[in-house]
Amino acid sequence: MSGGTARWGPPGLELGVCVCVLVVLLAVVQVDGAAGVPVMTSREKQEAKKQVLEMFDHAYSSYLTYAYPADELMPLSCKGRVRGVDPSRGDVDDILGGYSLTLIDTLDTLAVLGHLDKFEDAVKMIILQVKLNNDVVVSVFETNIRVLGGLLGGHVVASLLRDQGERMQWYRDELLILAKECGYRLLPAFNTTTGMPYPRVNLRHGVKGRSRTGTETDTCTACAGTMILEFAALSRLTGDPIFEEKARKAMQFLWERRQRSSDLVGTVINIHTGDWVRRESGVGAGIDSYYEYLFKAYMLLGDAAYLERFNTHYAAIMRYISQGPLLLDVHMHKPNVVSRNFMDALLAFWPGLQVLTGDIKPAIETHEMLFQVLQRHSFLPEAFTTDFKVHWPQHPLRPELIESTYFLFKATGDPYYLGVGKTIMENIQRHARVPCGFAGLKDVRTGSHEDRMDSYFLAETFKYLYLLFTEEEDLWLDLDDYVFTTEAHLLPLRLATSLVNGTQSDPQTVTVTTFPTASDRKYQQSCPNVNYLFPGHKTYAKTIRHPMKDFVEERCPKPSSSRPRDKVQESRKPSLRARDFIADNPEHIQALRKMGIRLVTMQDGRVQLLHTSTQAFSPDDAEEGMRFMQEMIELSKTQGESDLQPRVVQLTSSPFFGSVVLTAGPAQFGPDLVGTPGISGSVVVGDSIKGCTDLANAAEVRDKIVLMERGSCMFIEKARRAQDAGALAVIVIDNNQATSSDTSPVFAMSGDGVKDVYIPSVFLFQKEGHLLMDAIKDHGTVDVLLVDKAQPPEKIIRKHAEEQEARFQEMDIGVELNKVKDEL
Repeated sequence: MSGGTARWGPPGLELGVCVCVLVVLLAVVQVDGAAGVPVMTSREKQEAKKQVLEMFDHAYSSYLTYAYPADELMPLSCKGRVRGVDPSRGDVDDILGGYSLTLIDTLDTLAVLGHLDKFEDAVKMIILQVKLNNDVVVSVFETNIRVLGGLLGGHVVASLLRDQGERMQWYRDELLILAKECGYRLLPAFNTTTGMPYPRVNLRHGVKGRSRTGTETDTCTACAGTMILEFAALSRLTGDPIFEEKARKAMQFLWERRQRSSDLVGTVINIHTGDWVRRESGVGAGIDSYYEYLFKAYMLLGDAAYLERFNTHYAAIMRYISQGPLLLDVHMHKPNVVSRNFMDALLAFWPGLQVLTGDIKPAIETHEMLFQVLQRHSFLPEAFTTDFKVHWPQHPLRPELIESTYFLFKATGDPYYLGVGKTIMENIQRHARVPCGFAGLKDVRTGSHEDRMDSYFLAETFKYLYLLFTEEEDLWLDLDDYVFTTEAHLLPLRLATSLVNGTQSDPQTVTVTTFPTASDRKYQQSCPNVNYLFPGHKTYAKTIRHPMKDFVEERCPKPSSSRPRDKVQESRKPSLRARDFIADNPEHIQALRKMGIRLVTMQDGRVQLLHTSTQAFSPDDAEEGMRFMQEMIELSKTQGESDLQPRVVQLTSSPFFGSVVLTAGPAQFGPDLVGTPGISGSVVVGDSIKGCTDLANAAEVRDKIVLMERGSCMFIEKARRAQDAGALAVIVIDNNQATSSDTSPVFAMSGDGVKDVYIPSVFLFQKEGHLLMDAIKDHGTVDVLLVDKAQPPEKIIRKHAEEQEARFQEMDIGVELNKVKDEL
């Protein structure tokens, strides 16, 4: 997310006015044994770089093979995501515009990674095939940073290659022409009284009329405040000032609407009135890149007004939001009041931005906290609480933490950050790689996958990983000449001298920035020289990290073991609470009867609670029943954010070998899979698939995992039929159309209060169930592992190889025995 060259001032010194200066940062190799991150040798660094290139090639080739010209790859389905064809994901799909998004977003990554032939091919594909006049409503924010930014970054690189005289002599600014068209198609969104854009625009029809948009009233602060880099660059490259004017006006309005007493901004604002709709203020989702673009607008454009605004906001952030290494949202009008008790993963860009501003110490501290959270879960959860428990378990392969890691390494030269990058890279390879690309994590606790590979994974994540492990002299272009946008696209710093109130072709309107001389002491201090900032402290970053080495563990120690369910029940309070209720617990059922509550199990397995106060044992019991029902209603409202831990179905046979992991729901009957090695076996479809009568293929089901479909009888009845047939376990697939763990909260299959099932059962929504059914159809026999957390694929591959070797040995022994028999 953050990007650009590393330049800053020492603590306590006002930032200077340097816009474009090359500074050499001295890298000091040191050992950081206390943190448990191995120091990399030069050879290991080269191997890591090769690994990044191989992983990128797998992702990029998978997109071209299975998805292009679609916008995104669905790596589990091995196909492209097409809006209007695949099930809607709500607002997430607003980035899909039918313009080969992933290809555009990946353009300058191909160039940075040295894939110049592939870059040239991609440019030709875009020129020949991409159309922007599609009748589709898209996000203004996402289209700006990914599509417009991607086209501009591609044009900048293509022009550089052309000017070097060896490649792309045929290029005639076609990407810039396409970028200008994109800019014009976004302009109608800015037709508001405040100048802040509508959140969505129709690429063909604009807003209002036939556009199916233009009725919105609200937008996020980042959505309105993350336009200036791309729009200003477009104006200065094309000579048309309209784009920069629109973006400047939006930024100006947001600045004027800050809370004057706190100098903070809120998260959501009314685009027509300027009133704040959500007044929570932080540095994560909803605000993040507004702050980033204030500082980078100063870097790119040389306008000190942006720096002054950023400095004002930054002082307020460090005063109210920054609490040690934590970054907690507060109320903008009551900044001493924390507004939520969790942090989201998008704030991981903040340490990288702090590096650019020169505030190194808090950047090191926050980054270390985030890395320790990652070490607990292999990935950074989408949100986590202040005591570092998972709040939102997803991880869509976001780039922000590796981005900050790259900038900290560039600033400090501390090899510790190479180890951090290697950990992130290996976790992606181990837990996210699938045969058709890389899949986002549905739940970091279980390792289950989502059928998505967002374009930023190629645009940002791989770019920062590659740059982390690559020596500057091995790059074919000088990155110190560029600013990275929030999507890590390259914009040249020379634009600061290009256009003011006119066109590039008018020399009278060009402003030339005069740089201070080398003898200017303040100017020297404003640049990123580690030796000056930290004299005699080549291990400076380590001295900051060392006191924090157990920061997360001390606040949230890992449990020594899981408590059995019956002990949890024994410790419950006599008064039954909704959060403690278990449908197959006889004591709980009796407590409900006492309160006048009946438990009714519907045909599809869902449980319904009916409360009749006149059937309670006493008026007090009836009142308690009313309280219980109210608690249950409140609990159902937050079901999507509950602590119910899903299970996983991991495909372990060839060609999957653990790379495909499906999110599954648990059961309130049978043995719990938590804390166990899980159940492995081949999958057999039950006959009948409903599983409500004795199975006709009982002999085939024996010692296998049986697949059944929801409906016609209770979940527990299906498990009993499978158990009678000798099955190892049960997988129940949802019979409701188009359900998915992506959009539906995980729930536990209910029982009937009788404890007579001794095999485990899990539930798959229809999308995940069809993925499993398709695998069986394509490959015949499919082996799976039912478990609470997915196993690393390399462990499964190793086990498979050992089993193969054992079989071969048995075959060799058999051959030898036959030889002996023949001789006898």
